[in-house]
Formats: sequence, C-alpha cells, structure tokens
Amino acid sequence: METNTSQFALPADLISGEVTSAEAIRPLSVFDMFRVGIGPSSSHTVGPMRAGLAFVRELTDFLAEGEHPTPTHLTVDLFGSLGATGRGHSTDRAVLLGLGGYKPKTVPAEVVNTWLEDVRESGTLKLMGDLAVEFNYERDMRFLPSMVLPYHVNGLTITARTAPTANPYAVDDTEGVLLRRTYYSVGGGFVMAQTNDDPENPEVEAIGTSDAVAHANTPAPYPFATARELLAHCREANLNIAQIVRANEEAGRPRQEVDDYMDFIHQTMSECVEAGCSADGTLPGGLNVRRRAAYMADRLSRRMGKDAQGPRWAATTRDSMRAMDWVNLYALAVNEENAAGHRVVTAPTNGAAGVIPAVLCYLEYFCPEGRSLCDQPDCPECQSVPMSLRSEGDTSVVEAAGQALAESQDANEAATASIRTPEAENAETSGPPAPSAGEIAPEDTNAYPQWLRVKRADSVGHVNREVVHDFLLAATAVGALIKTNASIAGAEVGCQGEVGSASAMAAAGLAQALGGTPLQVENAAEIAMEHSLGLTCDPVGGLVQVPCIERNAIAAVKAINAARMALWGDGRHTVSLDAAIETMRQTGVDMMSKYKETSTGGLAVNVVEC
Repeated sequence: METNTSQFALPADLISGEVTSAEAIRPLSVFDMFRVGIGPSSSHTVGPMRAGLAFVRELTDFLAEGEHPTPTHLTVDLFGSLGATGRGHSTDRAVLLGLGGYKPKTVPAEVVNTWLEDVRESGTLKLMGDLAVEFNYERDMRFLPSMVLPYHVNGLTITARTAPTANPYAVDDTEGVLLRRTYYSVGGGFVMAQTNDDPENPEVEAIGTSDAVAHANTPAPYPFATARELLAHCREANLNIAQIVRANEEAGRPRQEVDDYMDFIHQTMSECVEAGCSADGTLPGGLNVRRRAAYMADRLSRRMGKDAQGPRWAATTRDSMRAMDWVNLYALAVNEENAAGHRVVTAPTNGAAGVIPAVLCYLEYFCPEGRSLCDQPDCPECQSVPMSLRSEGDTSVVEAAGQALAESQDANEAATASIRTPEAENAETSGPPAPSAGEIAPEDTNAYPQWLRVKRADSVGHVNREVVHDFLLAATAVGALIKTNASIAGAEVGCQGEVGSASAMAAAGLAQALGGTPLQVENAAEIAMEHSLGLTCDPVGGLVQVPCIERNAIAAVKAINAARMALWGDGRHTVSLDAAIETMRQTGVDMMSKYKETSTGGLAVNVVEC
C-alpha cells in the first residue's frame, strides 16, 4: 500500500490535536504508548519533568549565543489541574528535576528522594546540574488551580529571570524576564510547547517525548485512524492486529530494535511487580496508606506451599478464583511502587500503570500461551479454552469468524455513524470494501487464516517472547486509537481515560495473545472500555493512592473478563470500539471539572484525610 506523504501530517501534529488522526502518516508507536518514568503520574509528574528538561535545554542554547545576560532567578507557575493536585502528584519536584537536567527514564532514585528538599533548604537550583540560580520555593513555585489556560487544563509556565519577580501574584510579570515558555502536559507523558505569545489563541507543537520521534516521518504501510480502518487492513492483508502494528513499526526501524524495546518494557514491568511484592511500610503523602502487596504475596505464596522468598508465581491450586487473587496482587504491587514515586512503565499513564503488567503476568503464569511448552503449532495442551476448541475439531469458531469479519464493516460503520460528530465523520477515510464470507473463511477450516494462529516462538526464560510482543503490539493499537480520538488524561476525561484505556488495551493484548481474531480483539477492547465509561478521577488528597491503587486491580480483572467474553464469541457485537471511544470522549467533555483530577469532588471531599 503506497502512502502519499504530502497529504499527511506527522505524529507530533497528531498529538497536539491540530490535525485529525486520519491525516497522520502513521499511528502512534509502541515507543509512544509504553515508556519508562517515575511515579506517581504521567501527566503531573513525567510530563512536567520533560517540560522542565525542554526548557533548560532551550535556555542553554539561548545563552550559548553569547548575546544574553545570565539568569539569576527562576519561577514556575502550575495552572489548573497541575495547580490543584501538583503537591500530591509531586509536580513541583518533577519540574525541578527536569530543570536539573534529569530524564524520567534514568534519574537516580536517590536524587528523586532528595532533590526537592535540597532545593527548598538551599534556596538554589542548579540548572543542568551546572548553572546555579536563586529559587525561593515559597515565592517562585506557584500553584494556581483557579487559573486554567485555554489550550489544556494541565498548563505550566517556566520563566528565567535576571531579577526576582516584582509581584509574586502576577503571572504576566515582565520584570527581568529573559526567557519564558508555556507547556501543556496532555496525558501519558506527552508534552506540547506553546510557540506564540497569544494566551487566547495558542499555537503548539509537540516536544520530543519518545524514541519514536526520530522515525516519525516514515510512512506506515497500514495507517489507521479508526478501529474500522484497522479491521479493514486485517481483512485485506490477511494479518492479525499485532502483525499490522508490527509492520508499521518495522517500516521505520529494524525488527531487532522493536523487539529489544518490547523486551525492555516487559522486563521493566516484571521488575516493578517483583519490587512491589517485596516492599512494605506506608506510602508517602500523609494519608498513611499501608502497602499491601508484600503481605498479600507472602500469604498467597505460603498458602500454596511456596516460600515467600524468590520466585513465587505458581498456578497450581484447587481454588478456582486463586488466579484473580494473583492478578490483584500484581496490579497492587505496581501501583504501590508508582505511588511511592518509583520507576514504572507508563501504560498508557502512570495512574493506570498496574493494569497491563497484571494482565501480562496472568498471561505468563496462568495461560499456556504465555509459556513455551512445546514446538507443536496449535497444540491443545498449549492453548486456553476457548481457543483449544479449534484443535479439538470444533470448526465453528473459524467459520463464524470469517462470516463475522465479512459482516462487520456495515454494522460497525452504522453504529459509529450514530454517535460521530460531522467533523469526525468527514475526517474518516473509508477502508476497502468488505469481502464476502467465502473470500475470508478458508476452504479447509483446519488450515485457518494466519491471524487465527497462536504462534510458538523463542522465549525468554519460561516466557513465550513472541506472545508477549503480540500482546504489547495489539495493546498499542488500541491505545493509539484512544489517545488520538479521545484522551488518556484524567484531567481531561476522568479516570475512564486512564484506567479505562489501560483496561481496554490489556483486554485487546490478552485476546490477541490467546489467539483471538481481529474482531475478537476489537470486541475485547470495546467491552472493557464500554464498562469503564463515566469513571471519575477524584484522588483523595491529590495523591495517586485512593482510589487509584485498588482501581487498577479491578480494571485488570475486568480486562481478563472482557478478553474471555470476546473469545467465547465469534467477534460480532453491537457496540463498536470506535463508538465506545467517541462515547468516552463525549462523556469526558460533559463531566464536571471537580471529577477530573482536581480533588474537589467525589471521594476527594468525602473521605476524611487522616
């Protein structure tokens, strides 16, 4: 498939919202949707840290020209949601770390733990670890929750000065201003920089937020702006969703680089689970929330006759619900690490970082597909029910899948059109015409299409590496659709955009890993998203702890249930993923601001802080 790049915009423009997803030459990448950073929030911690780093790099280049005086002071203004929950989300510390030249992916833990206190005590901030400027925390770090900038609720302005601010209550003070920049943290660690000085009509551009930027101008062979278009590519190319995403990734970088990155993401997730299961004590912030994962891991391990030290993930039990206990543990472990400000994978946000690792652990330890048991393709012993039915002579799944895929185009288009705005409808591109059932279902149902196969491949330890990769690739497709057509930011659409999106991504990933058809994978994501609609973001005390930590566990179990429900069907369903995503967006627009990461409503005002 050839792509005319002249008529498309780059992903950076797509992220900014200045163009529709249909105009981008490639969807968002696995390098965009999964990134490593520190907790507790991607929008309120990782994003502001990247903004601080972007500012100090620009300031360094600015001063290198040799035509400007050296700054002696610096101020930071946090607007809207950043101002409302910035203390609980460690936004202040994050910005100062970025200004110090640190990156979310690599900043040492000991620096994270001491940086803010050191700056407050000394009254000095070392920019890029070198240039020292005066920084009076009480005067120069300003939290402004009642001031919301027009472009986005998560706005911040950083100003380098040659003199202290003359009026600490005026955000437009020009006294001694050397360089001033405004940034917007739009969710998931994505950051936009304002490029003009008009506050009412801001123009923005995306700053380099991932390793994908260097390859962003390479056209994808299968660009998609909607789930309908994604399914059309699967139909036309006879590929599954993971294969479509992989082809797009490899159009811009070598396969080894893509695989190595996914291995790194998977390893980081696994290490985070293990770290969370080994740490106890009380989480920071003043709520006195006790860590539960280590205690729960100890009890589950001993109940199963395993010593609590060392590897303890075992699936042998007579309790039919024990797998759910472990899934809860995995999610709690990750989000307790996130709440402690430790390193996690943004997936797609930090507040929802526990969902996908928990479901991946479920795949690895409770599903035969997650382990390399043998080299026989489609072995019944290596498949979960209902996928194993195909190997037992039940061809109805194959036949129904072909018919369902052929019928899906009109049904999904009609369902989506009923709720799509005229602008969105005009922006969509039509996929290839739907073939007949006979063109899709193979003549020999024992040799079903490639996208129906569960592949056995090389492994890392006991883990089936390729199945894990397929999980992450399918999850990327769903995350990209949500990010570009709605939002993954709690400050924009509530928790339905964070935990709801993570649950949909995890459901799609699991359905793909268990051998689901493209329609079953899309259905799994839709089920999880549909039943996350309306979730509010109302963190108690502005901390990513209550209800956030437990909510990740609930969302992980929901994702598993959604995947299994979809896999027991043939892929046909009433509500399309496109319809669910657009409904989530509309619900977020209608949601009151007090339920969108401002800690001014819901549990945040009804739970007494101890």
